[in-house]
Amino acid sequence: MPQHTTNQHIPTALIIGASRGLGCAMAAELADRGWSVIGTVRGATRTPLHDLAEQHPDHIRIERLDITRPEQLAPLRGRLNGTRLDVLFVNAGTTNNEQTPIGAVPTQDFIDVMVTNALSPLRVIEGLDDLVTPNGLIGAMSSGQGSITHNTRGLREVYRGSKAALNMFMRSYAVRQADTDRALLLMAPGWIRTELGGDDAPYTVEESTPLLVDVLLSHLGHKGLAYLDRNGETVPW
Repeated sequence: MPQHTTNQHIPTALIIGASRGLGCAMAAELADRGWSVIGTVRGATRTPLHDLAEQHPDHIRIERLDITRPEQLAPLRGRLNGTRLDVLFVNAGTTNNEQTPIGAVPTQDFIDVMVTNALSPLRVIEGLDDLVTPNGLIGAMSSGQGSITHNTRGLREVYRGSKAALNMFMRSYAVRQADTDRALLLMAPGWIRTELGGDDAPYTVEESTPLLVDVLLSHLGHKGLAYLDRNGETVPW
């Protein structure tokens, strides 16, 4: 369903981590719905987002940001000065040691996942949130594996812990944002066939993206933090 816009205001979304996979697909879906999209990539290498930007030159703009390098955040903030964002969404994720019990995970591997999945998204959010409209949305890609309630199998313990930490940090951020009208969202997209999800995942990017964008846009205007799955259902913390 197309997103209706007016001549006075074309809604704008900033997707952090849009070079490929779900981030790129969400950028494409939003552009198809009439949104202006700013997507970030980490380096100078050409990505699927570059191909997408060529197909939608009036709707997609590319910026560079490696979220694990905080020194890149202020320059990005400067380049975005004056930009009005209706949505700021951080799509970041990495994993390692999927079969390794947490006590056996090497320290640097633990740090890599926690910095990418938990610390860096909140650094980005806190560094750019002043660009988001008072009734806009700030969100991050979490996971159902970040749910403590749903952890009945173990495994992927570093990843699970990092997403649970992301959820906690967003909860703390929400408390500090309690006097605003912004919507805050943690999204659990399901197990999707991406580079991170692997070939055994039951859902494709193509079938998942419209659902995720529907959930994202439906939460606009809903003050406070929600932790929702691909169908818009609440995920237990």
